[in-house]
Amino acid sequence: MFLTAPKTEQLDRQVSQNSIPRDLFKAIADLKKDLNAVILAHYYQDPDLQDIADYIGDSLGLSQAAVNCQADVIVFLGVHFMAETAKILNPNKLVLLPDLDAGCSLADSCPPDRFAKFKAEHPDHMVISYINCSADIKALSDIICTSANAVAIVNQIPKDQPIIFAPDRNLGRYVMEQAGREMLLWDGACIVHEIFSERKLVQLKLSHPEADIIAHPECEANVLRHADFIGSTTGLLKYVQNSDRQEFIVVTESGVIHQMQKAAPSKKFIPAPPDSNCACNECPYMRLNTLEKVYLAMKNSSPEIILDESIRQAALKPMQRMLEMS
Repeated sequence: MFLTAPKTEQLDRQVSQNSIPRDLFKAIADLKKDLNAVILAHYYQDPDLQDIADYIGDSLGLSQAAVNCQADVIVFLGVHFMAETAKILNPNKLVLLPDLDAGCSLADSCPPDRFAKFKAEHPDHMVISYINCSADIKALSDIICTSANAVAIVNQIPKDQPIIFAPDRNLGRYVMEQAGREMLLWDGACIVHEIFSERKLVQLKLSHPEADIIAHPECEANVLRHADFIGSTTGLLKYVQNSDRQEFIVVTESGVIHQMQKAAPSKKFIPAPPDSNCACNECPYMRLNTLEKVYLAMKNSSPEIILDESIRQAALKPMQRMLEMS
């Protein structure tokens, strides 16, 4: 659950917009010291936001970083389910999300009331939910997983135990293939990972025949079948560092290319084309966070993530199971 700022607080923010310092990097660094704050950022954030972070990672890495956090304040540069996850794991810390509208199309594709009904229709099924879901969905789950550990977690479940996998059907389909077992899939998807064009990808490969195609498992099956390597965001980053190849076609949110370029500056990274002429390979929700919003959030200690305690406790159990099984 997200609390919107009171109107007086919103007015204060509008006034403070006029006094945003010129050197935002220094101002944010100073506020971080004053607040004893840590900044956690996802790979899909803008490069400037990645560069101010104390830790950059994918969903699994960010969850682990949140568990081990010693700061009083967590500033989360990502989307709402990620900030919720940090609050689930750190109930006594102030968790800030610079823009409350930084949502997630995948999380939104799984409304809690509909999913609760779906779960009730299959009472013998264990629920494994991808971490890209709301706190309410986590609270309805038995185990949480990420793209990095989903196959390993499913492989630890007895073969005779029926499984509901939510909310991403593409990741679920990939996990079924890798684990060699059937699962009941919730019909959700990420708008960014569904937008990649198979036709344009093949054409791009013809123009760059020496390039490896690397893809995130949230992509559709017709795109994944062209990939030389499929992995989580961190898995993709490690692959380009260790590969002898010098060119890579990157089929995931293009924000990760910033870290790829830093890790392997001599190599070439080509963002896979979407199915239109838009910049749809950039998540519009991830890109709502800005340096100005980070500064204001830290200065005002708002917007804060607040969860109902019963939901938080229910969501914590499957998160803990994931961390134990990982």
